[in-house]
Amino acid sequence: MNRINPGKLLLSKWTAAQPQNREKHFLVTELFRDEDGTVLEVELQAVLTKRSERLDWQVLQNDSTWLMGWK
Repeated sequence: MNRINPGKLLLSKWTAAQPQNREKHFLVTELFRDEDGTVLEVELQAVLTKRSERLDWQVLQNDSTWLMGWK
């Protein structure tokens, strides 16, 4: 289980544990917050293809899916 401070996720680097379509390395490019400033979702962008996907930030805590940093 990855321990994450959601406020420090912007521009953090992630590696997909099971890459698909040659997309292995990702960068958090945007944080989506509610009215109180609490981080709800992040936008991950694949470094190779520049494809973006929006997902719940808690998904990054699952170390069987996402690894911190670029490996």
